[in-house]
Amino acid sequence: RRKLRSDVAAAFPTLSTDQVAELVPSKEELNVIKIHSHKGEPITVYMNHRNPILFEVERVLYPTVYTLWVYPDLLPAFATWPPVLQKLAGGADLMLPGVVVPPSGLPQVQRGTLCAVTLLGNRAPVAVGVATMSTEEMLAAGMKGKGFAVLHTHLDHLWEYGDKSSPPTLAPLVTDSAAMESAGDQEELQGKEPGSSCSPEPQQHLDIRGLSLKDRDTCAELLGKEELHENRAAEPAEDASTEDQQEDSRTPQEQMDALFNQCFFHALKCKVKKSDLPLLTSTFLGSHMVSCCPAGKQLDIKKSSYKKFSKFLQCMQHQRILQVKELSKGVESIVDVDWKHPDIKAFAVPEGFSSASAAQDSKSEDREQVYRAPEIIPLYGVSTKMMPLFQESGHRKGSVLSSSEVRNIIINYVKSNELVDETNKNFVKVNAILCDCLLDKSEQDEISHLKWDELLSRCLERLQPFHQVTFSGQEPVVRKGNIEPIDISIAQRSSNKKVTIIKNLELYGLDPQCVANALQQKVQASATISPAPGAKDRVQVQIQGNQIHHLAKMLLDEYQLPRKYIQGLEKAPKLGRKK
Repeated sequence: RRKLRSDVAAAFPTLSTDQVAELVPSKEELNVIKIHSHKGEPITVYMNHRNPILFEVERVLYPTVYTLWVYPDLLPAFATWPPVLQKLAGGADLMLPGVVVPPSGLPQVQRGTLCAVTLLGNRAPVAVGVATMSTEEMLAAGMKGKGFAVLHTHLDHLWEYGDKSSPPTLAPLVTDSAAMESAGDQEELQGKEPGSSCSPEPQQHLDIRGLSLKDRDTCAELLGKEELHENRAAEPAEDASTEDQQEDSRTPQEQMDALFNQCFFHALKCKVKKSDLPLLTSTFLGSHMVSCCPAGKQLDIKKSSYKKFSKFLQCMQHQRILQVKELSKGVESIVDVDWKHPDIKAFAVPEGFSSASAAQDSKSEDREQVYRAPEIIPLYGVSTKMMPLFQESGHRKGSVLSSSEVRNIIINYVKSNELVDETNKNFVKVNAILCDCLLDKSEQDEISHLKWDELLSRCLERLQPFHQVTFSGQEPVVRKGNIEPIDISIAQRSSNKKVTIIKNLELYGLDPQCVANALQQKVQASATISPAPGAKDRVQVQIQGNQIHHLAKMLLDEYQLPRKYIQGLEKAPKLGRKK
C-alpha cells in the first residue's frame, strides 16, 4: 500500500497527502484483481468499498469514474453532449466535433495528457481518456478529427465491477455575487443557445480539491442554498415580460428549431432569387440564412431536433416548399423553390431587419461570394492483402484510417513484435507478415530490412485510397479513391477560336454558375454552362479564350484552393512574347 500511495502521489500531484491517504486507506480493505481488456491487455484493478478506484495498464495508473466523482478536478475536463455517452460506453473514441468549447476556452493540455470527459451541465466526469493532440492542435484543426482515445467510461464493464451508481450532479460553484450574476447571464444565454457553455470563467470556480468528503457535503448544501437564492432573484425579471415567459417556457431545442424556421423563410423571401438556382445548400446556410439570424443569436443545427441540415431541408421538401437534389456525390443543391407557397407568403420579416433591409440587400451579393475551401484529408482503407498487418490493432478489411493512425499502428506492431534492428534502430527487420504485405515476390528473397520511412510509405501505397471532404457547416463525407482535381483544359472551336473548359467544380463546393458569372465579369467574355460529358449530374463551365491566368488567380488567391487540386494550370498562355 505504501508503494501504491507513492505511485498515486506521483501520478496525480494535485492530490494532497490527506487525499491520497483517503483514496488508498491504511486499515480498510483494499482488493486487487486482474482482468483483461477486449484486446487481451492485462489490467490491474484496485478495489475499495466494493468500487474500483484505480486501474493500471502497462505500469500507468488511471483513475476510475468512481474516483473522479470524489475528486472531479483531478484531471483536465472536456465537456460533451449527453447523447455522446452511449457511443463512448460502446467503445467509441471522443471526436472533436462532439467537444463543447466554453467561452473561457478549452483546458490547455499536451498530446498524451490524461483527461476527463464530462457531460454538459454537470462537472462529474463520465469517461477517462488520453488526448491525441494538444489544445493548440485541436483549435488549429478546426475542432475536427479524433480528440481523445477513451480508456474507461461510466456504464462500461469496469464500472459494472462497482456498485453501478450514477454520476452525482456537480454544478459549478460561484464565490461572489458578481460571479453569480455572470453565471445567471450565461444560463439565460444558454437557454436561447443550448450547449454553448455551462461553465463560468475560471476565476468563478471554487477549488474543492482540498476538501474532505464531509466538507464536500457541506459545500453541496451551500450550493443548493445559492441556487435557490439565485432562482428567487430571477423571479422578478421573469415577471417583467410575458413574452420572455413564453420564450423561456420552450425547451432550448424548440427555440433552435424556431430560429431555423425563421431564418429559412426570411432567406427565401428576401435573399434568394430564381436566378440564383441551383444553389448549394452550404451556400444557402452559410451566406443567406446566417445573414438573417437576429443579433445575439447563432444558428447551430446540432442543437436543433434535426441534428443535420440535410434533414431540415428534407422536412421542408416534404412540405413542398423547395426541391433539393444531389447534383454530384455528397454535394446537395436547391434546384427549385415554390415562392407562392402559403408559408413563404405568410412569413413576416422581423422588425429588427426592416430598417437594415436595404443595407443587407446591398451586401447580399458580397455575402453570396463568400467561399471557404473544403478540408480534404486523405484516408486509407485496409485491403485483404494488408489485413494480417492490421489484425493485432483490431481492424478488419474495409476499416478506414488516417495517415497518422496507420503510422501509429505500424510503429506499435514493430515494437510489440520486437522488429527494431538492434544494431541500427533506423532499420526494421522484415518478418513473414511484413514480407507478404509489403514486398513484391521478386523482393522477398533479397530484402530482410527496411528503413522506417520506406516501411511506412510502402504500407500507405498498398492500402486502398479514400478521402474525406468537409464543407463548412456540413458533416464530413468519406468517398472511395482519390479526389478528382479541378480539370482545366483548352479546346479549339470553329474558326480557330479557343475556349477554356473547367470541370469538377462541384466536388470542391463551388457553384459552377457563380464561377462562370465571376469569370465573365473579370474577362468580359461569354461564359456558358453545359452538362459534362461522361460525368452524370455534373456540369462544366466554358468561357471564350484562354483564360487560365485569370482562373488560376481566382482559384488560388481568392478561393484559397491548394494548387495540387487543380489540373491544367500549365496550359496558360506565355505572356510577353508576341509573334
